[in-house]
Amino acid sequence: MNQQERLLMDIGMVDFTMIELMLYLDTHPFDKTAMEYYNHYARIKNQMEKEFSQKYFPLTKNLAESNKEWKWGTAPLPWEMEGVCS
Repeated sequence: MNQQERLLMDIGMVDFTMIELMLYLDTHPFDKTAMEYYNHYARIKNQMEKEFSQKYFPLTKNLAESNKEWKWGTAPLPWEMEGVCS
């Protein structure tokens, strides 16, 4: 597994954690500890996505930095990403 694949997998794991926390918070909206965990993982995910976008290609349009080079259209399509998430 190369660095790009590893970083994508790590982003996916943090995203999964955030989804689970959101589901928990839907039924426990006043749990301050769970909200702190959610905010913590949201910060981590934002940083990871920013790092990935700077090294490889933007994962979302808001991470495409147009002041340097427009990379939004250069990202591989899902079926072109050999070996990722398999």
